Amino acid sequence: MTIDTNTIVSVSEANQNFSRVTRIADKSGQAVIFKNNKPKYLLLDLESNPQIDMTDDEKIDFVAARILKKYKPAFLELAK
Repeated sequence: MTIDTNTIVSVSEANQNFSRVTRIADKSGQAVIFKNNKPKYLLLDLESNPQIDMTDDEKIDFVAARILKKYKPAFLELAK
């Protein structure tokens, strides 16, 4: 992931001035929030972000696949 340095905000700054972070996301499509000098959070403008442009069914499938992957060992144990 390439990060535009103009979209970087510290977590303390985001906490104190969230409206500034939202303006950055409005202008650039995203804002990257750093914690301990590392990228930690990504604030996306959902209206302009093509990654989020999915139908409701696609979103459900995506989330379901993530849950199944995360809890696969538990599901396999339950299936016994």
